Amino acid sequence: MNGLLGKKVGMTQVFDDQARQRNVTVLEVGPCTVVQVKTPERDGYSAAQLGFGPQKKERLTKPLQGHCAKAGVDAVRELKEFPVEDGEEVKVGDQLTAELFADVEYVDVTGATKGRGFQGVVRRYNFGGGRATHGSGTHRGPGSIGMKVSPARVFKGKKMPGHMGNTRVTTQNLRVVEVRPDDNVILVEGAVPGPVGGLVTVRKALKKAAKTS
Repeated sequence: MNGLLGKKVGMTQVFDDQARQRNVTVLEVGPCTVVQVKTPERDGYSAAQLGFGPQKKERLTKPLQGHCAKAGVDAVRELKEFPVEDGEEVKVGDQLTAELFADVEYVDVTGATKGRGFQGVVRRYNFGGGRATHGSGTHRGPGSIGMKVSPARVFKGKKMPGHMGNTRVTTQNLRVVEVRPDDNVILVEGAVPGPVGGLVTVRKALKKAAKTS
């Protein structure tokens, strides 16, 4: 298994062996319950569907209620598939914890950024805005957006006011400072996208080698 589901607990500070301060993000990863196992014979690939976070049964759709009941597990807040590594055996009902990252030095964390609502171009794209003097008519507007007779349209991708934030972002190569299996948390150096309590996906880093002993 190359990753787990979790949530962002918050940020704090720790000190390493040389008394250097490290700013870390606390991530609660697991326990994740295996809800379904995909096999090459039946599904064409090997994967495990993990569930994270307790949830009231009434808040799930009828299909998801039946899906959890068939697996014999409690209702979960989030479901996500992770590929199963060669030689690894998992079965429905297994519990995966933060011990998965005990020998991992770097991780990639995916989360949804904080939503900012509808914003103008000054905040959304850091536009400079128009003249600040009286009578300018445009202080925080985007300015001209169109073309002349040819091509007589607005090009795709034009930076304009719109919804800001709440997008899926992956922060790569965050160093694992400490793993606390008893609390099911890991401490990673640096910032993680999303608000406190937001769902995150933590995977073993693709661009960094595993820790060698």
